[in-house]
Amino acid sequence: MNPLIVRPGEPGRLIVSLPYTPERVAKIKTIPGRAWHAPEKIWSVPAAAAGKLRTLFADDLIEFASDEPKSAPSTDMDRARTALRSRHMSPRTEESYLGWIRRYLATRGDPSEPAEAAISRFLSRLATEGHVASSTQNQALHALLFFHQEALGQKVERILDVVRAKQPERLPVVLSRDEVVAVLQRMSGTPRLMAMILYGAGLRVLECCNLRVKDLDFSQNQIVVRAGKGNKDRYAPFPSSLHQPMRKNLEAAHKQHLEDLKKGLGSVSLPDALDRKYPSAPKEWGWQWAFAATTHYVDTETGVKRRHHLHESVLQKAFRAARLAAGIAKPASCHTLRHSFATHLLEDGYDIRTIQELLGHNDVSTTMIYTHVLNRGGRGVLSPVDRLAFGGEPPVEPGN
Repeated sequence: MNPLIVRPGEPGRLIVSLPYTPERVAKIKTIPGRAWHAPEKIWSVPAAAAGKLRTLFADDLIEFASDEPKSAPSTDMDRARTALRSRHMSPRTEESYLGWIRRYLATRGDPSEPAEAAISRFLSRLATEGHVASSTQNQALHALLFFHQEALGQKVERILDVVRAKQPERLPVVLSRDEVVAVLQRMSGTPRLMAMILYGAGLRVLECCNLRVKDLDFSQNQIVVRAGKGNKDRYAPFPSSLHQPMRKNLEAAHKQHLEDLKKGLGSVSLPDALDRKYPSAPKEWGWQWAFAATTHYVDTETGVKRRHHLHESVLQKAFRAARLAAGIAKPASCHTLRHSFATHLLEDGYDIRTIQELLGHNDVSTTMIYTHVLNRGGRGVLSPVDRLAFGGEPPVEPGN
């Protein structure tokens, strides 16, 4: 069970990382003065509410950062956090790695136990007791190797006797062109434009959300994807049919930005501490989000009131509603548009290496999965039942 993590925030406030359930949300909403910070997915409550937190969540595993000698020694967690930030890991990677490290330290027991044995036991428990997927187990392994090797400076030998989670072979869900049209026609506003970017450029959801004004090159018909998966930059196509809708979106965003500036706001977060090197950059138009949120948030580290990009859940909910309205039974998500982009390019005759570069894959073998989508199944095969003659009558009567 994921614990509730409570740590100090701004003066007089506590930050609560709350694993979502409707019941937990209902409980924390009973605390006066609480605040929800959507970009970080955290709650902020008055420091005086610490006792009420313990009472409300008495049935949950709750960890207070100020008194957690067992689950997460502050020195080790600080080292891990420093190592992650010094290597410019993304906020999502930092959050994920720190979560695994915290769980690992909470169950490790004897600190003198060899790292190899402790890691092996932890990973095996994830598979046998947690029933996690193979990708989840691999993520935990990478987090713990990083913790020991990079944060603590320990050499980790080969890890043996790990019960591995099974890795099933899965083909990506792909929408046909007609299905893509059916979904997009049932979307509107900014989510529709973002969905068209996902399909038209093959972007991941967060890559689309993280686009800034300066990343859109109208003259060259290309989008610059900054710090994508693996912290890599790449170019993606910018469909010419989306230029006009995007210009209208940017006009509205620019008007909103000017209004923010008049109020003394208009700041956005910058990567790699660029705001310290270029203090005026956070308010420059080029650094603003292409798809900005409608509200502001307070940065818990700096206390600056800023505007974040539109949260990915807004796009995901709009896509799901459109898919259901279109009557599409496939378990498609926003990421399916990226799969459809690659598959349809293959159908149009583009070579696999070009598609690999557009998708940002390290290895062409990852991109080859889309050739399996084209080659497997019944799309290119005439079924023998279609050769049977029934005198023009259907082989099976409906309802029989």
